[in-house]
Amino acid sequence: MKKQINIWWALLPLFVMIVAMLLTVVVFEQAPHIPLVLGTVIASLVTWKHGYKWNEIEEMMYKGIKLALPAVVIIMLVGLTIGAWIGGGIVATMIYYGLKIISPSVFLITIIVICAIVSLAIGSSWATMGTIGVAGIGIGLGMGIPSPMVAGAVISGAYFGDKMSPLSDTTNLASGLTNTDLFEHIKHMFYTTIPALVITLAVFGYLGKDFGGNGIDSSDITQTLADIQNSFVISPLLLLVPLLVIVLVALKVPAIPALVIGIILGSICEVAVQGDTIGYAIGVLQSGYTIESSNAFIVELFNRGGLDSMMYTVSMTIVAMTFGGVLEHSGMLKAMMDQLMKLVKSTGSLIGSTIGSCFLTNATCSEQYISIVVPSRMFAKVYTDKGLHSKNLSRSLEDGGTLSSVFFPWNTCGVFIYGTLGVHAFAYAPYAILNFTVPIISLILAYTGFSIVKLTKDEKEKMLALHEEKIEEVAR
Repeated sequence: MKKQINIWWALLPLFVMIVAMLLTVVVFEQAPHIPLVLGTVIASLVTWKHGYKWNEIEEMMYKGIKLALPAVVIIMLVGLTIGAWIGGGIVATMIYYGLKIISPSVFLITIIVICAIVSLAIGSSWATMGTIGVAGIGIGLGMGIPSPMVAGAVISGAYFGDKMSPLSDTTNLASGLTNTDLFEHIKHMFYTTIPALVITLAVFGYLGKDFGGNGIDSSDITQTLADIQNSFVISPLLLLVPLLVIVLVALKVPAIPALVIGIILGSICEVAVQGDTIGYAIGVLQSGYTIESSNAFIVELFNRGGLDSMMYTVSMTIVAMTFGGVLEHSGMLKAMMDQLMKLVKSTGSLIGSTIGSCFLTNATCSEQYISIVVPSRMFAKVYTDKGLHSKNLSRSLEDGGTLSSVFFPWNTCGVFIYGTLGVHAFAYAPYAILNFTVPIISLILAYTGFSIVKLTKDEKEKMLALHEEKIEEVAR
């Protein structure tokens, strides 16, 4: 007979996983896969002890993995894109002109703005980081700027655009699950996200002053430019490839076919412009690009990409979602959320609990989508009962869920960033300023009441009726 899992049993797998994660990642400096496997084993044993059969536990794991499959496809395509664009000289061209045109003192602000614009246009932080972000890391390293700082700037810009774009999957997910008009949802996020962007630009503007030229040897940049020219054919025409991909997605071509077109064009450039053979170009797509150079910067930057380079990320995503699937579908995650609900006594504590639950879900289930889906189910009716408009909930889901995903090295977002930008979550976390500033601003607004929208009596009745309809649908 199945028993409900209480909070203490629910916390056991999480506690074991976190302790194992700290020992493995921090002390032994190993990959975070095994602690998640251990967490899954403990979660499965707890679930089995409470009356679930093994085939049911397996099904929970498969449900978790299934939710991550779209992300897995994107991860693999980004690996192919990086390989094709490096091999085709596209990344080298972006870095070359970036080093020539952009001043080091304004580079961090510039890369934030560029990533924000691109992500806003295409609705994908991952695609932005996997293309513009890779080039940004190269430019920053060429200017002597630490890679964690550059990664933080790239992440801040990419997640601003993703969060505010009507094409973003998380933006549509948060508005759809809460029955909030998409553009009302985006407008309501202005109150938290725009001030956070201003703070982010100000901080990076200050940090950029240290790279204004005094500590940078211009001969190093000159030598790097020469080495790039010796290694690749540089042409502004190559920039048409990323521009075309951005235009395609802006025209609402789905991300997957748009990326595939970018991969094909990158490989064509590798053969037609860079002079590589077709066989070598195919090998680059599989194993990544390799280059020999006496310049360590060139070797570090361009020896990457390919499908194989993303298998660490893919395996991590699958393991993380296996753990998350058991936690969610066994009821353990609900047990944790129910405890959070007991803290709700005011509007401020309600929004704080929502953001906290999103943070907790990102930490435990390791997936950004779940951090939006589960809390939206838990809190939707509570917001209506308290007379709060659904856009307060949709904003809180994004402020807490979309943005906090990058801080966990075992979350699919943290793993993806490490795989593409080559910077660990613990290293870039202090510089992902927008991502931790937005939740703080959201909490301040919640407790002060500023921008919190209340329901009229008629709106509340309509929303309560809608919740009842959904309950009946589930029952049927």
